[in-house]
Amino acid sequence: MKSLSNQSHFIVGLFLAFSVFTLSCDGGKVLLYPVDGSHWVNMKVLIEELHSRGHGITVIRPKSSWYITEKSPLYTSITIADEIRESDNFFEAYLWKVIEIERGDASGLSFLKLQVDLFSMLSKAHYIMCKMLSDILEDKMLVKRLQDERYDLVLTDPALAGGVILAHYLKLPLVLNVRWITSGEGHFAIAPSPMSYVPLPGSGHIDKMSFTQRVKNVLFQSFIFFQDRFVVGPHYDALIDKYLDYKTDIVSLIQTADIWLMRTDFVFEFPRPTMPNVVYMGGFQCKPSKPLPPDLEVFVQSSGDHGFIIMSLGTLVKSIPADMANDIASGFASLPQKVIWRHLGDRPSTVGNNTLIVDWIPQNDLLGHPKIKAFVAHGGTNGVQEAIYHGVPILGVPLFFDQFDNLIRIQEKGAGKILKLSEFSSGTFGQALRELLSNASYRTNMQRLSSLHRDQPMRPLDSAVFWIEYVMRNKGATHLRSEFYKMPWYSYHSVDVLLVLFTVVVVFVLSAVAIIRYVCCKRCCKRKIKNE
Repeated sequence: MKSLSNQSHFIVGLFLAFSVFTLSCDGGKVLLYPVDGSHWVNMKVLIEELHSRGHGITVIRPKSSWYITEKSPLYTSITIADEIRESDNFFEAYLWKVIEIERGDASGLSFLKLQVDLFSMLSKAHYIMCKMLSDILEDKMLVKRLQDERYDLVLTDPALAGGVILAHYLKLPLVLNVRWITSGEGHFAIAPSPMSYVPLPGSGHIDKMSFTQRVKNVLFQSFIFFQDRFVVGPHYDALIDKYLDYKTDIVSLIQTADIWLMRTDFVFEFPRPTMPNVVYMGGFQCKPSKPLPPDLEVFVQSSGDHGFIIMSLGTLVKSIPADMANDIASGFASLPQKVIWRHLGDRPSTVGNNTLIVDWIPQNDLLGHPKIKAFVAHGGTNGVQEAIYHGVPILGVPLFFDQFDNLIRIQEKGAGKILKLSEFSSGTFGQALRELLSNASYRTNMQRLSSLHRDQPMRPLDSAVFWIEYVMRNKGATHLRSEFYKMPWYSYHSVDVLLVLFTVVVVFVLSAVAIIRYVCCKRCCKRKIKNE
């Protein structure tokens, strides 16, 4: 009986392996239109997995790219000239203004100027993307080459949506590696988003809101509308009018995507409505840690029972003000733990003997080390997901964009703390770290999130690649896509239905009143005639 059982298990295993083999795609062709910076870091994870499964990948990259190399064993590249000069550094200039205002070193009017600067930066970034796409579509030889390659799909990040328009121009299925789109967080464009319990990005709210917070949440919608209609949208409208043979807008084009590979999950995100073609792959870039380089391992082991802390403010941050760096160094120096700090600016004068300052860290491997105690982070999606995967509590120092929204989710789940720039000093920084390290609940809660994240039927990366290959095999996934975006706003919100029903009710009520008045008048007239 035992041998029969083993034989049956072998047959079942062989059948499953054959099923996976028959479902795979042999040598598909993917045209990839990425976004640079931290967005490229997670896109490259998908490229590596697709390449390992035998798919051919062509990457369209700007000449000025920071991270997307022209030559790679993983892909063939097409390099396009763009208008970014090496002297341009939108993010660093914007960051310094944010820090200046948040720390109270500027006037109140500076906040308004900061919003204007943000809109200007967004407008310029999207203008550069649209100019690059226009150069591609004006190059007839390049367009013919792209058409002749007969790609199976376009994979793109719609935070800058040039790849979306290119997919529609080439009439190819579209898969999004997405969390952010041109008008904000992606869910708000694809799924119902009740303002009563779905907080908008930038609001700083959780999914349980007071009346005042719900009012603020609704008002934030006007900010997103303004950004989409007047800051970002016009750049794409000009391209659409020129190169597509039908009238539409960029958000509607994004909504037509076959599959949305969403870089989040409901271990991290608050519960909310979703759609059939949204595939959650939060933490897909996470993986088990590898051994550290010998010099780092020696430093880490020297921490003894106290363990160590790591700090990184992400790929976009090149430096921070000297006084802030000194506050951080002083806070670290007051701790018994060892510290590994990725810092690219001048060396702070207050650095303690327990702190190692480096230009680069193997972040994933350090977060997976058994002696890690805490992660000081800016709150970028990649770092937060890696901390969840490895169960490491976070002290968040949000700087800009989505970072505060990411960290508010971690704080609400009891797995970390937020230290705002407006509250930042060497004393508050050290105090927040000591609380994070001494209160075991932060680590316990983060390890629970890690357990929940890992408890799923297949790896998020495998799920993401399955759905990319699904689109290849089936030439799209239109049966999973709602076409609500084709409806006018009054139909989507049933305003026309409500108006008709309201009209029917009004006519019925008025008719009833008229009939009653007529009957009453008629009776009164009869009585009057009898009396006379």
